[in-house]
Amino acid sequence: MSAHKEGDPTTLKRLYGRSQGKPLRAAQQELVDTLLPQIAPPHEGPLDSRALFGDDRPLHFEIGFGGGEHLAYRADLLPDHGFIGAEPFVNGVAQALTHVRDQRLANVRIHHGDALEMLERVPDGSLSMLYLLHPDPWPKARHAKRRMMNDGPLQMIANKLKTGGEFRFGTDHPVYLRHALMVMRRFTDSFEWLVDGPQDWQNRPSGWPETRYEAKARRQGHEVWYFRFRRR
Repeated sequence: MSAHKEGDPTTLKRLYGRSQGKPLRAAQQELVDTLLPQIAPPHEGPLDSRALFGDDRPLHFEIGFGGGEHLAYRADLLPDHGFIGAEPFVNGVAQALTHVRDQRLANVRIHHGDALEMLERVPDGSLSMLYLLHPDPWPKARHAKRRMMNDGPLQMIANKLKTGGEFRFGTDHPVYLRHALMVMRRFTDSFEWLVDGPQDWQNRPSGWPETRYEAKARRQGHEVWYFRFRRR
């Protein structure tokens, strides 16, 4: 993993956040012990579709998939595409593994750990889609360097997406929203915002399912915003 200065948001190369919540149930722990090693990406080498799935299918990457609902939905919707999901929170990994097992998703690879370490190993220009949905907002100004929507991670995302590939970002946090749009304005040479009007960021696009996190945010009275950017 590349070194970075703790105070410099442009060079962030790791994710921050908790890795463990309440203890796993026995069935969840069994999935982590048995299924996860079967579908985890290899420890070394480039993470391209041929190395992961044995063919040249379109490749998707989800950063911090939470409980895996979105990852599983997209993988089930697009069975001929390949999906990589990375999540440091083991409870979320266990939930995602349940989806993989129950829906028999052979086109998913799951990494329990830092997404940026995995993303670095994806060859440049090889991703068809990349998803960052409801990342930790780190709302305090002194923690802004920890946000995924910063120059370093966004440059990496731009590098990994193929021309015409899509970056999807969603949040329910107004501080993070303003920060993210400020940063994206520095990447207009790399990304085209797919928007015609307010309805495009106020309404969930087709093929973008509601997750439990999003439903909880709405119950709490939060507005949710959806963004789609195409790699130029």
